[in-house]
Amino acid sequence: MPELPNPVDYAVPAFILLILLEMVWARRNAPEKYEPKDTLSSLSFGLGNSVVGLFAGGAIFASMLWVYQFRLATIPWTWWAWIACFVLDDLAYYWFHRTAHRVRWFWASHVNHHSSQHYNLSTALRQTWTGWLALSFIFRLPLMLVGFHPLMVAFCGGLNLIYQFWFHTEAIKRFPRWFEAVMNTPSHHRVHHATNPRYLDSNYAGVFIIWDRMFGSFVAEVDDEPIRYGIVKQLGTFNLLYSVFHEWIGIAKDVWNAPWKHKLSYMIREPGWSHDGSRDTSDTIKARWREREGLPVE
Repeated sequence: MPELPNPVDYAVPAFILLILLEMVWARRNAPEKYEPKDTLSSLSFGLGNSVVGLFAGGAIFASMLWVYQFRLATIPWTWWAWIACFVLDDLAYYWFHRTAHRVRWFWASHVNHHSSQHYNLSTALRQTWTGWLALSFIFRLPLMLVGFHPLMVAFCGGLNLIYQFWFHTEAIKRFPRWFEAVMNTPSHHRVHHATNPRYLDSNYAGVFIIWDRMFGSFVAEVDDEPIRYGIVKQLGTFNLLYSVFHEWIGIAKDVWNAPWKHKLSYMIREPGWSHDGSRDTSDTIKARWREREGLPVE
């Protein structure tokens, strides 16, 4: 069993350099793309995520090792296993990401990444502090049951995270059609971060956009409709602790006030769901938009 480093640690200097280069580009071409308080908030999210990882990472890896003992097979450390692990890990990420937008419990953690109203490389560092609480790591556990060693899965997950950094930018418009057809790109991920009704809950891919095409969640960027970033109900503050925990606070309040038969639903139904229908979900927002546009309601 080889000793594997955390690839993200080696990528951090490149992250910083690319952010600085994008800042230079933005200063010359689009100064509104960077807002100092927003950028500082994103960097604080990233720092906090790293600190939390020092404490929670060991417990998460221990759970992966525990599941690994029940594996159906033992997959060797060979070249094809690395390819298979990377691809399957990306598929697992797709389903985590899709669930994180459709189940409020997971959204409470993932919303942190979407709360910025700007879209630049610093936004990629806007990572959650509460992934361990949401149990987001459970989506990778099937890989251990299949027979991939936890170290291999963790390393591939790090590579996946590195790939996802660079496409958080508006400095790149489009790549050749063949690349856009297979890989996740800035254009595809801008759509994912949009609050425009046509774009809500789409393009969940990490590396391969083919998952969205296969499972019906792909939406292409439309050039004549400017993208609005953030979340449907914007935070309206740069308060870091509120930004981190606001959705967990919202869940706690809703569960406390809800009738007994609806309490669980406020945790496991889609974000915005309410037992009396008084709030909007992404589905109701999209349905109204499609009706206004004269499109068939899905």
